[in-house]
Amino acid sequence: MSAQTEEAPVRRTPALVVGVLAAVATAASVTSAAPALTDRPDADKPRHSAGETVRFATFNASLNRNAAGQLVADLSTTTNAQAATVAEIIQRTRPDVVLVNEFDFVEGGLAADLFRTNYLQRSQNGAEPIEYPYAFVAPSNTGVPSGFDLNNDGTVGGGDDAFGFGAFPGQFGMAVFSRYPIADSDVRTFQTFRWADMPGAMLPDDPTTSAPSDWYSADELEVFRLSSKSHWDLPISIGSRTVHFLVSHPTPPVFDGPEDRNGTRNFDEIRFWADYVSGGRRAAYIYDDAGDHGGLPNGARFVIAGDQNSDPLDGDSVPGAVQQLIDHPRIVDPEPTSDGAVEASTLQGGANDSHQTDPAYDTADFADTTPGNLRADYVLPSKALRPSDAGVFWPVQADPLSRLTGVFPFPSSDHRLVWVDVAID
Repeated sequence: MSAQTEEAPVRRTPALVVGVLAAVATAASVTSAAPALTDRPDADKPRHSAGETVRFATFNASLNRNAAGQLVADLSTTTNAQAATVAEIIQRTRPDVVLVNEFDFVEGGLAADLFRTNYLQRSQNGAEPIEYPYAFVAPSNTGVPSGFDLNNDGTVGGGDDAFGFGAFPGQFGMAVFSRYPIADSDVRTFQTFRWADMPGAMLPDDPTTSAPSDWYSADELEVFRLSSKSHWDLPISIGSRTVHFLVSHPTPPVFDGPEDRNGTRNFDEIRFWADYVSGGRRAAYIYDDAGDHGGLPNGARFVIAGDQNSDPLDGDSVPGAVQQLIDHPRIVDPEPTSDGAVEASTLQGGANDSHQTDPAYDTADFADTTPGNLRADYVLPSKALRPSDAGVFWPVQADPLSRLTGVFPFPSSDHRLVWVDVAID
């Protein structure tokens, strides 16, 4: 079956909102739901008063698995050590709205409901359980066959020739959990937006030829998607206000060659949100999976979240990649920090010793040889929202909670949860 045929139903029903009370959701109730936008009016909607703070977070939790079905198998128990540790981190930080990157997509939202029921709603090591009445999952480009030799190795097939790297469709996907309702009728997904449709796209160049931007053939560019996973605009209803939660997970800018196909894609995946929040003519080229064009309207409140795989000064991303967001005139960078990141950089040394970014901002504990620890994960509110506090969950080793982050092999993830509190008037 061709990729185009396989993806056709997604264009008609591009996403699934699981608006089920986590306390009572069952696997059967979720898997039997039609693959369409739904909501549950009986869900417990938290009250919000003007000026109260709401905590937004992002966490690359590494809850991806090596084969389809493994995540459901792990989350069907209450004893998976990694899932319990990830859940405890979320319980300790208590975000109101959280993006979880590297959470395998499972049709029908089954994995998301199992994680809520079996882990988040159960106390982990004495932490208070946390309930998220609303969750959102949607298909990811990872592992979806393109039908082309995208890495130009002479063969077609495997993760490197998928629309996004992955061993099976949905691996390394993402999920959003929220205490506040998701305005399902206004959700926008951008899974199938073509890279070549971005004006001035940084398309990779084959260095062995004289032609520009020719790593991908014309036929490949006809179908090649910008997003390595997907980009989602989830309107969150908080009292009388709407905050657009803009989430994604750009590809790592590595695992390629001198053509830098992953680095350039990472740059433009980040650029997508910069154009989207600019709105107007700058965003006019953007279309979603339903065929609607344009970006955010002027004055819309938003929070951009995700593992951007780009440090401002260190690592392998194209220079200026994440600056497209952190220096954007409509965006505030709260610059969350942690003492644990500083301690880790000092103890681990290696590549960290030559880094230019202050280690206090690091959010990922990578190999000490290369690239070292980096700031990769971001929660960036619009200027219409006022950040009151921010942080990275990276305890120092003397803190008993450092058992949740640890050192390699990590008990949870090589990334750290990042959170920002914003006041919503």
